[in-house]
Amino acid sequence: MAPLADLYQVSMAYGHWRAGRHRAPAAAELFFRRPPFRGSFALGAGLAEGLRGLRAFRFSAADVAYLRSVLPSTTDDAFFDYLATLDASEVTVTAIPEGSVVFPRVPFLQVKGPLLVVQLLETTLLCLVNYASLVATNAARFRLLAGPDVKLMEMGLRRAQGPDGALSASKYSYIGGESCPTVPGATTALPSPGCLAVSWLQRVCDLLQTPPGKANEGELAAFVSYAVTFPCDFQGLLDTYCVRRSGLPNFCAVALALNQLGYQAIGVRLDSGDLAQQSKEIREVFRVCGAHFQVPWFGTIPIAVSNDISEQSLEEFRREGSEIDMIGIGTNLVTCPLQPSLGCVYKLVEVNGFPCLKLTEDEEKMTIPGMKTIYRLYNATGEFGDPSQSPGGISCSITLSLMSSWAGHPFMDLMALEEEPSPSAGQELGIRVLGQLGETTKVIPSTVEPLHRTYFRDGQVCEPLPSLPEVRTHAQLSLNLLSPAHRRLHEPQPYPV
Repeated sequence: MAPLADLYQVSMAYGHWRAGRHRAPAAAELFFRRPPFRGSFALGAGLAEGLRGLRAFRFSAADVAYLRSVLPSTTDDAFFDYLATLDASEVTVTAIPEGSVVFPRVPFLQVKGPLLVVQLLETTLLCLVNYASLVATNAARFRLLAGPDVKLMEMGLRRAQGPDGALSASKYSYIGGESCPTVPGATTALPSPGCLAVSWLQRVCDLLQTPPGKANEGELAAFVSYAVTFPCDFQGLLDTYCVRRSGLPNFCAVALALNQLGYQAIGVRLDSGDLAQQSKEIREVFRVCGAHFQVPWFGTIPIAVSNDISEQSLEEFRREGSEIDMIGIGTNLVTCPLQPSLGCVYKLVEVNGFPCLKLTEDEEKMTIPGMKTIYRLYNATGEFGDPSQSPGGISCSITLSLMSSWAGHPFMDLMALEEEPSPSAGQELGIRVLGQLGETTKVIPSTVEPLHRTYFRDGQVCEPLPSLPEVRTHAQLSLNLLSPAHRRLHEPQPYPV
């Protein structure tokens, strides 16, 4: 696989080659500067795809021929011959495990290798990590808003940016806490329960005091047809015509007919209107039907909703109360309209053993030089040592009572140079918080967790990669460890680094 390199990166590579610096040992870091969606964290994702890209990294003859056609004619032919020999066999990658909570300025991954190769990997790794982490984070926010008991379904295939974007969105939404819709299982089709359904429709309408003539006959026929084909997986969309007068009585009639034949409907879906209010009205009808017709499970039929669901929608459901069991999220999940890009960057931090620093008038864009070891510090007591010097934008505004609520949660990520000694639990550490000038702050962690693992060395993945369900589980555990102050979605407490 050819690297997804911009022409300016290839031009830079040529500059390194002409200067004889192309094999100089170098190191780069991939990180983001600001937390997405005005939160405090992101979920790191895309690592496995990035490692696969590294294994396949090389320029084919066609790739080299194309570069010959677009680079200036004065480019030395020997440079193209050199490109044809490149691979990632001298590259080492360390990273935070996929699905981990990551904070601004903390490297998600670090890349070491020959300068020219490290430079050429920039766009490939940014492409594979940026969108993946953004969607996983977006999905995690929806999961946190919905709570643990509501099932969330990713339904963005038709809204995503092409098939690649759609499949990536499904994968990384799953990591963040969504589920993918399931296909009904194979089953033996039933003889048509149409006559039974018509009979049940009259009884349901009598109970609900709804004129049977208002129920759409075509809708009833469609429900019967679906039930005949998938009697074990019957689910009805209620708002094709009118929920109260048509969709709901038609569904109840077919579901009760199926029950008479020994099958149980799996749910209904709403795709328009006041979803929270309708869910409560539908639940009441199910309970009335279940009690009146002596079908105990009827009152608990799952209710699913969709229709341009956003974070605001979930907040409204929680505020108003609802009987919603399942929520389908499409556009606002896979396209991330609140923030279309995570904004990860990839910066050199060391060349030939010397630290690299980007100096600029924009302080946010300045880099932190040198190769680093990353640690996550946990606190069992909630105290930072001297409480008047608590770190990370939280020095003066946090009371001891709030600090004590963080017991057992991570309270800081520490970046140390590789040559510095590793911190240990119970050790008093002198630290400086990014973005704050002043004296050193003292902290005493109860637990110290090294975050980076070596995943790629000598051209091969050297750490077993977890399955997608394992990454999803790790993501939920990582989120659950955050303190409420850092996990909340609106105006969270800044996390110190």
